[in-house]
Amino acid sequence: MRPVLAGRVARRVSFAAALSAALITGSAAAASAATASPAHSVSARGAAPGSRLFVPPPSSGAPQQILSLAKGHDVKDALLLAEMEAIPRAVWFTSGTPAQVQQQVRQTMAQAAFERAVPTLVAYDIPGRDCAQFSAGGALNLADYEAWISAFAAGIGHGRAVVILEPDALGLLPSNCGGPNPTYPFTDTDRYAEIQYAVTALEARPGAAVYLDGTHSAWLNTGDMSTRLLTAGVQRAQGFFVNLSNFQPTPELVDYGTWVSDCIAIVTDPSNPLFNNPAACPSQYFPATQSDFSTWGLTTAKFAQIMGSSVATTHFVIDTSRNGNGPNNMQAFAQPPFNQPASVISALASANWCNPPGAGLGVRPTTRTNVPLLDAYLWVKTPGQSDGSCDAAGNARAWDYTAYTQPGWPTDAASQALFDPLWGIDDPAAGSWFPQQALQLAQDASPRL
Repeated sequence: MRPVLAGRVARRVSFAAALSAALITGSAAAASAATASPAHSVSARGAAPGSRLFVPPPSSGAPQQILSLAKGHDVKDALLLAEMEAIPRAVWFTSGTPAQVQQQVRQTMAQAAFERAVPTLVAYDIPGRDCAQFSAGGALNLADYEAWISAFAAGIGHGRAVVILEPDALGLLPSNCGGPNPTYPFTDTDRYAEIQYAVTALEARPGAAVYLDGTHSAWLNTGDMSTRLLTAGVQRAQGFFVNLSNFQPTPELVDYGTWVSDCIAIVTDPSNPLFNNPAACPSQYFPATQSDFSTWGLTTAKFAQIMGSSVATTHFVIDTSRNGNGPNNMQAFAQPPFNQPASVISALASANWCNPPGAGLGVRPTTRTNVPLLDAYLWVKTPGQSDGSCDAAGNARAWDYTAYTQPGWPTDAASQALFDPLWGIDDPAAGSWFPQQALQLAQDASPRL
């Protein structure tokens, strides 16, 4: 290598290493200072348009990967990951005693106050969460959850925060998980009581803006979603969130969130002919066709026709942490060299939420959305963290190894059941750093890093 070129590479490696070192010490905010918006006035609750969003310390595993890439002279990718870690994202709270979670939330609030920023806090400790699957855990019962969420609220104090309350809690009600049964004794009645209590406790904090689970544009229809949100107490909260940890396209999510808010307005307005009739709300499934976005204007037009004097006031936010390329339909695996049969493709498509390849970071977190009722685009799911061990044993992967395999792939049924052929590895556990996926998210970001 020529001396001049070697010097340039050395300087770039040193720069990447310096960025990584800054991340290790938790000063990601400094790395983003050049691109962050200046501090603006903040509303009484949550974040007003233009507010600075909080950049937490780096994700566990990110600094090590950045340093490894830099030392391996892959400066471009090291810088991409360093930039990803310097962008605002949510902080998750998933366990611990009430005293522990109160201290952890209080610490995050203090860090955000130092940045003069608004943090996004995820409360994820609902009993029976995730149908006791990849992200199983949570409080044992209603009483334990009430103590935990009360401590969470106390940790917020009088500061301003966006609170993402219990991902999937309304999309995956206990009845959707096959409960109650001897091994999964949770009920829908308890679930709604837990969310209602949390809304009351959190909204009692003067600066907390609370958002409830609103699933996404390829899941529940607007009427069903509106019913669940109303039962859970959305009218006492700021609103709902959509697309958490998912990959649906942003334009679809904007429409879907707007329609859910419209439906809530219609069914709660005694003067509207569709009062208390959520089943009559148009949706992404009718008159639109969910899989054909060109038809979605039909549902927008239908809402305009039936709104009457009803006024939508329920706000929402969108998780754009991984939807830059939209959902992976898995059809590529039906083609050579994979040649997977239709049954495998169908099974893969049904689990395209679980560590799909080809995903990219989406719209940057911002409170400037220019969309009525849409408060923010947020990175709620932590980019680079695994969805779980996406394998056949957990019903998240299917694969015909007689149609395609590679040297080094498992050959016995027991090992194949724990293997993810889409990545060619055993996936990390839920919440663990996934280096291959983290790098792909950064490389395929849209808009690009």
